[in-house]
Amino acid sequence: MDNRESVIVVTGASSGIGNACATFLAKKGSRVYGTCRNPASYRRNADEFFEMLPMELSDTASVVKAADRIYAAERRVDALVCCAGSGLVGSIEDSSVEEAESIMNVNYLGTLRTIKAFLPGMREEGKGRIVVVGGLEGVVATPFQGLFSASEFALRALVQSLRLEIRGFGIEASFIAIGSFRTGFGQNRKLAVGYSASSAYKPSLESASGILSRDVAGGADPFIVARAVYNILAARHAAPMRTMGSVERRMCAYSSRWLPARAFERRLGKYYRLG
Repeated sequence: MDNRESVIVVTGASSGIGNACATFLAKKGSRVYGTCRNPASYRRNADEFFEMLPMELSDTASVVKAADRIYAAERRVDALVCCAGSGLVGSIEDSSVEEAESIMNVNYLGTLRTIKAFLPGMREEGKGRIVVVGGLEGVVATPFQGLFSASEFALRALVQSLRLEIRGFGIEASFIAIGSFRTGFGQNRKLAVGYSASSAYKPSLESASGILSRDVAGGADPFIVARAVYNILAARHAAPMRTMGSVERRMCAYSSRWLPARAFERRLGKYYRLG
């Protein structure tokens, strides 16, 4: 795929990984459309050479409207990069079913809505790339991020199935599982509504949250992910999946493939300093 002449849509472009991807791809010469919930409240940086459109991932009509607007202007979309999502911290017991529905509605169903809005046009063109940027939690579920991990596993499964379905139409899909990078995503994670100072999980949650904060503070620049997305789009064939993040976290994820289940649980518990 030739990024210098391509039309690319990037969701979640107002901050973090999405913003880095939209900015990087636009600088490489692509015509980039970023999306976010409320562009009117978004403060644009001087080096962001892309157009920002409103899109609410939890609203099918909003997603379709944004897609229709882009197709009306460009007649085609060469690549879709899905970066938008939300996080949640809390034990399974302290989290509500409504919170589970909310995070799945944004992270999983929101991405599904977006893919469904742009895929028919790519299929008709006989070409296209879809890149879904999710978390390493889609490879290994982490304690006190059970609902978030579930949404990321769902995304990974979606891409695995999608790749097989679309490969006869000249379209390829990839999943990038990322660890902690220096973005506001960690600070914006919501805390489960059922959590309180009297929660039985308080000591363990505080320990795990401390590790999460440490990983974000020591995370790499999000433009590393943007460069990886660019390389996937520019490659002759898109890789099915790529993992990114600290060596420690990636090794922890990889160890799930070869360690016995109990040994891996001990390793994961030790990483998050659970008693």
